[in-house]
This record gives sequence, C-alpha cells and structure tokens, in this order.
Amino acid sequence: MALKATVYKASINVADMSRNVYLDQNVTLAQHPSETEQRMMLRILAWTMYADERLQFTKGLCEDSEPELWIKNYSDEIELWVELGLPDEKRLKKACSQSKEVVLFTYGDHAAAAWKASLLNKLHPFKNLTIINIVDEVLDAAAAASSRTMNIQSTIEDGQVWFSVGESVISVLPEVWKTASA
Repeated sequence: MALKATVYKASINVADMSRNVYLDQNVTLAQHPSETEQRMMLRILAWTMYADERLQFTKGLCEDSEPELWIKNYSDEIELWVELGLPDEKRLKKACSQSKEVVLFTYGDHAAAAWKASLLNKLHPFKNLTIINIVDEVLDAAAAASSRTMNIQSTIEDGQVWFSVGESVISVLPEVWKTASA
C-alpha cells in the first residue's frame, strides 16, 4: 500500500517591514511521504519571506514541471517561481526562462556548500535568479516546533526573519548567495 501525504494546517501572520507586506493567511499543505519536516518547514518559511495574497503552494514533489511555490498572473504567466533544494543548471535555466523572477532556497549544510562550489559560478547569466541558503540549525528548530496544526508568526526586517512556530521563536539570517540583477 502506498504511503499517503500528511496534511498540515497553518495560520500564518506575516509582518514584512522591508516590503510593507502584512498578511494573515490560513494555509493547508501536504507533506509528501518522502519529504522531511525540515523541508516542509522550509516551504512555509519561503512562503512567509515572499508572502503575497497570490502566492500558492503547488504540487511540488509530485509534479516535476512545477516549483514549490508560485505566483501566476491572470494570463497564466508565472511571475514568481520558488524552488527548494539543489537543482541542476538545466532546471534553473528552465525556471528562469518560464518566470519573471526565480528564487532558489538551498539547504543541507554540507551538500549545499558542495553545490555552491560546483555550480554557483555557472549561474551568473541568469539575471532573474536569487539564491538564498538556510542553515540546517534553523530548519531543525522549525521542524522540532512543527505540529499538524500550527500558528506561525513571521516578522521580517533588514534581512532578518523572526520565525515563530507556536511558542518557539527562531532567528533566521538568510545567506544570500546570489541576487537577481536588472
């Protein structure tokens, strides 16, 4: 018998002082059987960092042709493509050609460092690509605080994120490895 996804519900409050975005949103997301809690919490953290009323979780791991999160406009064009992990250059090229803006969240301290050393210099031609690394310590703390029903508060200011899951407050200082350029 195939394993089924675990459903999580989160009430998320975002106060992003840097972008003047303030949202209260209830989201439901499915944790794929092969997905770790750390990765699932990274999806939520990424959602809070790019919070928008139109930002949606996609089928993610179940659908190779979709990112983890996206914003589509009314013409069904992708405005924001949010990817997680350590994709190859081909996947990032595809994302950058299909979307106005692409954000990649890397994780896995040792594997991410090796990925960065081997691939980062090859990605400079992708002008609409931003790469942000989140350290394992942050994701481990978020996973430890996760539950099937969560209250999450994310406060963002001057590049720092205060990510609260229930009673746990996690300070996140994202490592920006590449920023999109005009």
